[in-house]
Amino acid sequence: MCRRAEGDAAAAGVSGKPETGMAGGMSGKPETSAGPETGFPARTLYGRLKVLEEPGAPLEPEQRLKAMNRPLLAWYETHARVLPWREDPQPYRVWISEIMLQQTRVEAVKPYFERFLKELPDVAALARVEDDRLMKLWEGLGYYNRARNLKKAAAVVAENYGGRMPSDYGTLLKLPGIGTYTAGAIASIAFGQPVPAVDGNVLRVISRVLASREDILKQSTKRWMEALLAKTMPQDQASHFNQGLIEIGAVVCVPAGSPRCGECPLESLCLAKREGLTGEIPVKTPAKKRRREERTVCILEQGSRVGIRKRGSSGLLADLYELPNVEGYLESEALASSFGLEPGNILQVEPLPEARHIFSHVEWHMKGYRVLFAGEFPREYMAVEKGDLQTVYPLPNAFAAYRKLIR
Repeated sequence: MCRRAEGDAAAAGVSGKPETGMAGGMSGKPETSAGPETGFPARTLYGRLKVLEEPGAPLEPEQRLKAMNRPLLAWYETHARVLPWREDPQPYRVWISEIMLQQTRVEAVKPYFERFLKELPDVAALARVEDDRLMKLWEGLGYYNRARNLKKAAAVVAENYGGRMPSDYGTLLKLPGIGTYTAGAIASIAFGQPVPAVDGNVLRVISRVLASREDILKQSTKRWMEALLAKTMPQDQASHFNQGLIEIGAVVCVPAGSPRCGECPLESLCLAKREGLTGEIPVKTPAKKRRREERTVCILEQGSRVGIRKRGSSGLLADLYELPNVEGYLESEALASSFGLEPGNILQVEPLPEARHIFSHVEWHMKGYRVLFAGEFPREYMAVEKGDLQTVYPLPNAFAAYRKLIR
């Protein structure tokens, strides 16, 4: 079965086989010396390498994935975004960034990461932080169980590993809140261990490269890809390889809209591109329709104070603070009885704009009121200073539209 390379890399005498110099020694970076006859940096040439296949003799999946290593590494060397957690990939920093980046955009994470690391710079600080303070630092990122599991895992690391993140993939998997992707990311990026890190971006890229119609939401598909990548990834370039795949999925083989195939170093290897299937692949089970809930939110206001309460210890937004709210849409006449107010104590009722917040499985559709009143706050609510909502009490983004109206 014959394979040959095309383009500038072929002209430079580059074969489809790895060269020992590509490992880049201890730096983890591809060689930057000029290729023969061309004078161009080798990483530029490899980034433009194209692999041609003989008609009727396509590459096997493992061969195809091995063939993408060199162009992927070369592309990442010159296209990697500058991100704060990449500047100093210490284990703790990698761990915090990977947890924050789950279900959250990179640009949204940046300020949270910097603030979190400034206040909780190491495992010991995270293990002993007060729960309310942790939730306040996490406020706005959502999926608050991620923060709870961070603290639980930090306690285990502090007690069992002397405050140092373990480097072993299997040991990392045993920590609260760490699954196969996060364990692979920490092990490879922070410790250089040759284990894959398969997230949604990687599932999408590999599905398209192989033209796989396996459902990427199934754990069996993820396990299959993890096994394939474990066999084919470069053993001495695990960090750049994993980050390169994730980067291509984030900025080239994008989750929404058309993939930017012309910018992709894997274009010549991608079967979905070749067969015109990028609009059909990856395959994933349609999401269940979210349940709709109607709620009425009330800003109970008295001078410089407002009323809040803490939610229960289980379920949605567990242990977080919230503005007073009830199920259903209420008219102003029903506010007193629904929120424990004496009708005669209500001084003013101001209707507020409607708002919506989307959770993974439910949508809150909210109408709101500002209620100025005299007398005692209802017993089920805490009376807090308005300024403390900014610094002390973690109020989730579900109430963001109304929080910003508190002045």
